[in-house]
Amino acid sequence: MQHLDILIYAGWVIPVEPENVVYEQHAIGIQDGKIVAVLPSSEAVRHFSARITHRLTTHLLMPGLINTHTHAAMNLLRGFADDIHLNEWLNERIWPAERMHVNKEFVLDGTQLAIAEMLRSGVTCFNDMYYFPDVVGEVAEQAGIRATLGLILIEFPTTWAKDAEEYLKKAKIVHDTYRDHPLIKTALAPHAPYTVSDSSLISAQAMAEEFDLPIHIHLHETVGEIENAIENNGERPLTRLEKLGLLSSRLIGVHATQLKNEEINLLANHGVSVVHCPESNLKLASGLCPVAKLLKAGVNVALGTDSAASNDDLDMLGEMRTAALLGKIVSKDACSIPASTAISMATLNGAKALGIDHLTGSLVPGKSADIIAINLHDVETQPVYNPLSQVVYTVGRDKVTDVWIAGKHLLKSRTLTSLNIHDIKAKTYLWRDKIISNSENH
Repeated sequence: MQHLDILIYAGWVIPVEPENVVYEQHAIGIQDGKIVAVLPSSEAVRHFSARITHRLTTHLLMPGLINTHTHAAMNLLRGFADDIHLNEWLNERIWPAERMHVNKEFVLDGTQLAIAEMLRSGVTCFNDMYYFPDVVGEVAEQAGIRATLGLILIEFPTTWAKDAEEYLKKAKIVHDTYRDHPLIKTALAPHAPYTVSDSSLISAQAMAEEFDLPIHIHLHETVGEIENAIENNGERPLTRLEKLGLLSSRLIGVHATQLKNEEINLLANHGVSVVHCPESNLKLASGLCPVAKLLKAGVNVALGTDSAASNDDLDMLGEMRTAALLGKIVSKDACSIPASTAISMATLNGAKALGIDHLTGSLVPGKSADIIAINLHDVETQPVYNPLSQVVYTVGRDKVTDVWIAGKHLLKSRTLTSLNIHDIKAKTYLWRDKIISNSENH
């Protein structure tokens, strides 16, 4: 009998690979932070013993959720600017508030708040885009969560850097800091085509190729973005990026609500990944991403929440449900975006977009033990006919009871083990009071 670090028995396991499969009465064996076996519980009893055994027979196990686009520190601006148009939201509310408040302390406290929310929602990995990515990395490392740090690039000066040269110089320093980290990766993060010049985009592309990094960018988010691009440059943003040589399998285009059929084919032909942020798009009336068309064309589509300032949560289970339902309306087909596809978008597809699908995104031997347990025993989740459907259409994030990342138990019976939730809330109250006070005085 083989002795393991951890053995988890569960009522159901959704491995994601293969897709649209559920294993009943199965167990997962973990050794040195990695999955070594996924097998029937009856076999696990015979073949394995463990230092720690969890018997979660009323629970479902699945890969940790991957939030492939967010701005974590903006959790401190949750609800700060609601029910207004995107241009007003960004130019008159969010950017002025950021100029006034964003510093290392803001990013540290906001990122802690975001990570606490994400862990309690079953998120085990997030792809960030914000200032002070070095601080985001420190907080993520302390919490034990998997993260990709967006090395932000924008043409105007901010508290992080004064110009494109300094943004890229600091980007290299952050990348070098986390070059060999087991949980934390980096990505070039030019904000958007309309806020980054051609020369800066070319520099970002060169750095991404030099260090083999993804490029994470807002792309084709609104009608206004497209119209302004045509007026200013005489061409749509995707055409411009293609001419600059940015379209490749390393590019992650976020939102993509404004796409012509030929542009969908362009994305597919170049292996570009798209991150769908349905709830943020709905709230800001940005547009509707043609997810079914993208998937049919062979585009890798992942899911993200965007920031809590435009969503207003980091709930990837809710994002799955919205993506599945919205996808049916947009395509006028009730069979499009089935539950299994929504689950893949929230797990393995995100890992593929970030270039870490060899590490995480599915429950197969050899991958990291990034696992979440969901309680299906409550009144709200009974009866269970199809666990895949149950996860997407029924489960709320309060049903996530346990989270492991690389085998470390970071959420244990709904209690965070690596973060002090009382301290986080106390700091959040102070930031709220400060932001309200400054808003009233301006």
